[in-house]
Amino acid sequence: MVTGATGFVGRALCQALHRCGYQVRAGLRSAATGADGYCRDRVVVGDLGPETDWRPAIDGVDAIVHLAARVHVLKERSRNPLAEFRLVNVAATERLARMAAASGVRRLVYVSSVKVNGEQTLESPFTETDAPKPHDAYGMSKYEAEQALLKIAEEKNLEVVIVRPPLVYGSGVGGNFLRMMNWINRGFPLPLGSVPNSRSLIYLGNLVDALLTCVMHPRATGKIYLVSDGEDVSTPELVRRLAQAMGRHPRLIPFPPALLRIAGLITGNSAEVERLVGSLRVDSSRIRRELQWTPPFSVTQGLHDTAAWYSGRV
Repeated sequence: MVTGATGFVGRALCQALHRCGYQVRAGLRSAATGADGYCRDRVVVGDLGPETDWRPAIDGVDAIVHLAARVHVLKERSRNPLAEFRLVNVAATERLARMAAASGVRRLVYVSSVKVNGEQTLESPFTETDAPKPHDAYGMSKYEAEQALLKIAEEKNLEVVIVRPPLVYGSGVGGNFLRMMNWINRGFPLPLGSVPNSRSLIYLGNLVDALLTCVMHPRATGKIYLVSDGEDVSTPELVRRLAQAMGRHPRLIPFPPALLRIAGLITGNSAEVERLVGSLRVDSSRIRRELQWTPPFSVTQGLHDTAAWYSGRV
């Protein structure tokens, strides 16, 4: 059973599970939420929270990949964001795990976030053994959900695997990555030519492959894994390579990152600017070593696939 089956990652994951011969069930919030033809088994569970009845969705299920979440948003409108994040990301996840254990589900793979580790790296990349340092309500809720799952795994007969991806890109991507593609496509000059940062990303196909491995591999039980493409890139390098894949010319302008940060403070967009100029690297060697996982796609392949999807969209 896959929660969030109609989302960016969920659709690709359900397709991959179907290709591998799995019977896939989609846990949907409402009947109006569609699911593609590869996922004909659909169960509506309603809104996510501490009272969600997951039983119809998990009956007869061997494994769960839990993707559904209240996601991080740049323009938060709630008066109490942490309470809203906890309702969906913590309470609903804990409820799912307890019901899954009671129903005989073997394994639950939880897709968390690198935001549990923090917002940026200075010298060394993040590892799974670093002390968690979430900076916002979303990251805090993901960390609290992880802790709840690990506690339930100790108490109940449920195998828990936690995956923390950085920024995910690929066919259907949205957010800042899609915004950057729009800038490149329209030929906007980008003042990012002097940014000396380094960031880890993960292509959708690589994340899906990692999740499949975590569903199946016996050594994954009880582990937390950081995942990435294995090739970190700077923001200007990403713009150049993405532009090349899109058949566009990158219009990069040298501009001091310090002034970009000041502009972010003045305009109230500091977080967004920091994602462009700051560094965030992860060490994905643990999943490679313990589960013998290797990303099947290179960054170049991932960017070309994303560009091909974009060209068919615009």
